[in-house]
Amino acid sequence: MEQRAGRLVAEDVAKSFGGVAALQGTSLTARAGEILSIIGPNGAGKTTLINAVSGVYPKDRGRVLLDDLDISRMSAHQIARLGLSRTFQNVALFRGMSVLDNLLLGRNAYMRTGALSCGLYWGRTRREEIAQRRVVEEMMEFLEITYLRRQPAGSLPLGLQKRVELGRALVAQPKVLLLDEPMGGMNLEEKESMARYILDVVETTDTAVILVEHDMGVVMDISNRIIVMEQGAKLAEGTPEQVRSDPRVIEAYLGREHAA
Repeated sequence: MEQRAGRLVAEDVAKSFGGVAALQGTSLTARAGEILSIIGPNGAGKTTLINAVSGVYPKDRGRVLLDDLDISRMSAHQIARLGLSRTFQNVALFRGMSVLDNLLLGRNAYMRTGALSCGLYWGRTRREEIAQRRVVEEMMEFLEITYLRRQPAGSLPLGLQKRVELGRALVAQPKVLLLDEPMGGMNLEEKESMARYILDVVETTDTAVILVEHDMGVVMDISNRIIVMEQGAKLAEGTPEQVRSDPRVIEAYLGREHAA
């Protein structure tokens, strides 16, 4: 298998809360055009890891590189502007805004004109808005939500809200996409659709996808590599086949039914 470049590399990342070690020095490499899934029981440190990597939590120690640029001490906002997008375990949309406007917010980093420009150079600002809207319209078509463009995001069922949140992350054209339980609360049909969209992204771009997900069927089906965490540390890492057959993983998490 071709070894692809590491778009995001985390080295020895540690984080404690009130003396409790949530991360005990975890490392990962997310490669271009691949899906790296992180699994483990509740409290294993999965969300803490991606929050530390993305700048939401300050790290106690460790280093994070995005395309070889050290982003370890940058804020979440700075890291996002450099090409890291994410979704959240609890949907974080602007509920009163339309689907279209929620997705347009994902293009904020590409806007060159500000409030002053709106007053002084209305024509230029208008052209820029049209260009950004075109990207958003294409994303809505890709995610099959064009018919919802004027609907308030908060009025949609959970499965569609998660699809809108994925769209907002994707319109930023990220180098790295962090997905925190994107299929939580979905029915089977919705999960299949979400998995298809994620696969389409990695097949058509060089985006690195880091996926935290509890549905083992989905993880095993779409992942290139899997990290298994337990009590803030990495228990195992490998391909789905390697993880599925690892005795430590079977004993600690997967159970015999997944090893067959």
